[in-house]
Amino acid sequence: MRFILPVGLLATTLAIAPVRFDGEKVFRVKPQDETEANIIKDLARTNELDFWYPDDTHHVSANMTVDFRVSEKESQTIQSALDQNKMHYEILIHDLQEEVEKQFDGKEDSSDRHSYEKYHNWEQIVAWTEKMVNKRPEMVSRIKIGSTAEDNPLYVLKIGKEDESRNSIFMDCGIHAREWVSPAFCQWFVYQATKSYGKNKIMTKLLDKMNFYVLPVFNVDGYIWSWTKNRMWRKNRSKNQNSKCIGTDLNRNFNASWDSSPQTSNPCEETYRGHAPESEKETKAVTDFIRGHLKSIKAYITFHSYSQMLLFPYGYTSKLPFNHEDLAKIAKLSTDALSTRYETRYIYGPIQSTIYRTSGSSLDWAFDLGIKHTFAFELRDKGKFGFLLPESQIKPTCKETMLAVKVIAKYILKNTS
Repeated sequence: MRFILPVGLLATTLAIAPVRFDGEKVFRVKPQDETEANIIKDLARTNELDFWYPDDTHHVSANMTVDFRVSEKESQTIQSALDQNKMHYEILIHDLQEEVEKQFDGKEDSSDRHSYEKYHNWEQIVAWTEKMVNKRPEMVSRIKIGSTAEDNPLYVLKIGKEDESRNSIFMDCGIHAREWVSPAFCQWFVYQATKSYGKNKIMTKLLDKMNFYVLPVFNVDGYIWSWTKNRMWRKNRSKNQNSKCIGTDLNRNFNASWDSSPQTSNPCEETYRGHAPESEKETKAVTDFIRGHLKSIKAYITFHSYSQMLLFPYGYTSKLPFNHEDLAKIAKLSTDALSTRYETRYIYGPIQSTIYRTSGSSLDWAFDLGIKHTFAFELRDKGKFGFLLPESQIKPTCKETMLAVKVIAKYILKNTS
């Protein structure tokens, strides 16, 4: 098999057969010191490693858990190098193709109902947005906020009453294409919010007093590509000048210390920041929408996977935001609530100290714009399945996450004017 990721080569959609991952492995290594961390970095220079956690080689450091994917052909070389250097490692996934196929383990529904316990492709999600509007027109409206590099529409669902001036929360899912459980949560949220209105006391109170803007898939082109051509695709699908490599990491494309990480300047890297802040049509559509509704938006929440974390600013500096104590308090309350359902443990904290330094993220941009409560969820799991979380885990993931989101929303309702 020709190894595609992390370098996305330009080719027409029709010319490329879907990538298979037969025999590919996902390794987990925990370097004990900087020497061992450098061994991983050296291996990445001579082999094509797709870093799952952290998202790029330069973040690798001592005592960090490092997950990466490697082709069948190169896996023996990697294993031998780790053994020779007496480094501790485990193989999380022995055959990636098997896991790709096994993720579709949800119950088949013979009816034409939209199942919230299965993954859905883009066409199905578009049909679902129409269905939600038709079903609850008094509560749900669909707004086209722009289009993608490949001219697909970007839809935001507004949940709540007509009043535009009411306080609101903006939520987005699927900024990274391969993180499928993220769009699954946005669909779950919209469905549960509308279904439980008038029945669930908390949700009724929230929707009586505030609106939610939900972008179910941020990176539509990349998401389509992850369904049709390459399950492991991360970036969007825009073409890059003077490079055969396709795509920009939309979560490095925001104007928040955008150019402070030299490692994000290579179009062939998974964390490529784009040629300018907001260079991508998707980023620009979202930033324009948020700026246009800034008076009412009191919180911004973005959903990723994986690693079970709740993060808040900053990613580009070790400086703590002025309301750090407030954000930490909300994060603790939210993760405590989340754990009550299935005892799923999340950690929380500022991006830089909790995971690693990032630049150009949507979270930091929204905070610096003036939205003082901004959070990023890294949903299940902790690496056993990684980006290939089985459908059987969608429901528990969404149920527990819903508890955390309600805590954030209740706090916003109570503490913002």
